[in-house]
Amino acid sequence: MAALYTISPLTAENAWEITTWSYDPPYDLYDLAPEHLSGLLTPEYRYHQVTDQSGSLVGYCCFGLDAQVPGGDYRQSEPEVLDIGVGLKPSYTGRGYGVGFVRSVLGYAAVIYHPAIFRATVAGFNHRSLRTFQNLGFEIKERFIRELVEIEFFQLERQVKEKENG
Repeated sequence: MAALYTISPLTAENAWEITTWSYDPPYDLYDLAPEHLSGLLTPEYRYHQVTDQSGSLVGYCCFGLDAQVPGGDYRQSEPEVLDIGVGLKPSYTGRGYGVGFVRSVLGYAAVIYHPAIFRATVAGFNHRSLRTFQNLGFEIKERFIRELVEIEFFQLERQVKEKENG
């Protein structure tokens, strides 16, 4: 069976497209503006594009530092624990694509980075994302309030499964 998604380093063209995406409230917290373009293209943030079988951009992901949210406890980190951030194109959200999308990102991350544990930090209001990660075996380990924006976040973790490593 062919893979549903292809993951590769983020191109400037697709990074620009991501900065035009607009989510409905309260998900507009995830909107990125053109001034975020340089961050998306900063190599140490490890942003990747996720495309479908036709080559269309359906989302993005990042690994490590930029997947962390200020205020969380990230003392345990790489190489054992890999932080993962994901963003699905607004027209794909709430339509049942999340589990397959995140599963593809996890499979890619397992093969490329070889962590023992995946960690995702998700806003408390984002019930869709929380449910997606929990459906993939993640468990809530920590809860914190992000200063300045006063938003509750959850840190979820899951062991990397052997089959994800290829």
